[in-house]
Amino acid sequence: MATPAVLQFMNAADEIVGKGRLLAGDDAPALIEAERTLTYKQLDLLVNRYGNAMLAAGISAEDRVLFMLDDSSDFIAAYLAAIRIGAVAVAFNLRASSNDLRHVIDETRAPLLLIEADLLDVFAGIENRLEHKPKVFVNQPREQNTPSLVDFLNDHCDQLKSIQLSPDDMACWVYSSGTTGAPKAVVHLHHDVLEAERHLTENLSIKPRDRLFCSSKLFFAYALGNILFGGLRAGATLILNRGWPDADRVVDVIERYQPDYFFTVPTFYRSLLTEGIAERPAFHRLRGCISAGENLPSCLLENWHEVTGQPIYEGIGTSETLFLVIANHPHAWKPGCTGRPQPWVGAKLLDDDQQTINDVDGVGMLWIKSSSVADRYWNRQQLSRSTFVGDWYATGDMFSFDNDGWWRHHGRADSMLKISGQWVSPVEIEERACTAEGVADVAVVGKTNEHGLVRATMFVVPKNQPCNEGQFRDHLMNHLQAGLAIYKCPRDIRLVEKLPRTITGKVQRYVLRDWIR
Repeated sequence: MATPAVLQFMNAADEIVGKGRLLAGDDAPALIEAERTLTYKQLDLLVNRYGNAMLAAGISAEDRVLFMLDDSSDFIAAYLAAIRIGAVAVAFNLRASSNDLRHVIDETRAPLLLIEADLLDVFAGIENRLEHKPKVFVNQPREQNTPSLVDFLNDHCDQLKSIQLSPDDMACWVYSSGTTGAPKAVVHLHHDVLEAERHLTENLSIKPRDRLFCSSKLFFAYALGNILFGGLRAGATLILNRGWPDADRVVDVIERYQPDYFFTVPTFYRSLLTEGIAERPAFHRLRGCISAGENLPSCLLENWHEVTGQPIYEGIGTSETLFLVIANHPHAWKPGCTGRPQPWVGAKLLDDDQQTINDVDGVGMLWIKSSSVADRYWNRQQLSRSTFVGDWYATGDMFSFDNDGWWRHHGRADSMLKISGQWVSPVEIEERACTAEGVADVAVVGKTNEHGLVRATMFVVPKNQPCNEGQFRDHLMNHLQAGLAIYKCPRDIRLVEKLPRTITGKVQRYVLRDWIR
């Protein structure tokens, strides 16, 4: 497994925008948004202006700078500026609750918060209860009374020498989705970005000036790692979109700016198909479609390929790895599999006794070793010790591999079901169910009954609603029994209008368990 040469002193911001500027050239477009286009030189200079503004505001080494800014040139420049001056950049969920924001502000002790104007009410609701109040600057017109980003920049100089740091110094925190409990901060170091572009350039053949668009917002690790870090480090052009993405907004961006590569999640591919938008010519012109964030059902991939003529290259990464660690790509692609481990990534499966699984089709927990793996969770010592062991990271995802080295995702460890004494993957059941006629969406969860036995329940969204529920259940059960062992077929099938999902598109299985009575 090759690892990048780690520099004695470095700065991750220079490794990102500096390398991109060198590859693409000063005048190459780095960022395209509705209001403006920034070249690599202009972006670099704007990073310097924000860096000088932060220094003038009293930000020093290892101070956390908190961002609740929508995707924009100013957000990217300010984020990289925090890293360039030796501070720690922290982008947080734009749809966070007041309680989550309070937790993050108190945990980071950030002396500076840059925030969208329409999120001020969220901040105002907790301001008087904060242990550590940050200075606040708002992305808003100058004529309003609150200090704005225009005021913050205040004609600061565009020349700045980066602070050179140890590769093991903190560069950024990535907050987890927090589907249950308070969100946790994943701590990444400066050297973690050194492989940011490898999947893009070596596997997807992305070249300088190629256009990349990701529907996920940049505070998500998927977009942050693969687009902001990887795309800029590759010298590509990033297409930015303000506002929360929906199918109409996404197709408008794709038709207007014609990206070469489209990054999104399975839920979004499904929405584009369901609403008939995927049939538009803009999707036929794409050079690559990439999916991560959740398991990509084979039937969804097949439908997308049939409608658009495009394959979808599935992969998996986490907030802890920043980048995709197992992936498909044009040179190595097998539908129905998550992919193969990246050449620069170590991967192994461990059983319940922490023994390595070497047998084909044996299911175990995925452990990853990579130079981009996070250092720790902030203020969570016990969890850090059990998750990051030596050079290895325990992902919590269950996988198997076949004779040809293709790896298949079976779901999260806490979602696996032990039925009739045998482990069952809900993903396998969902994959079979989604091939049945009339199924729009499906999820399987288990719950322990009064006898201590785990029983599976399937929640199904029919394509045509309303429908004859009895006939639909019989049709679906016959389809399941034709392709699965009998003990894997849920007896409890419930029809619902839609599945509960996080803002990243992941099924909230704990909500479904609560629905079981």
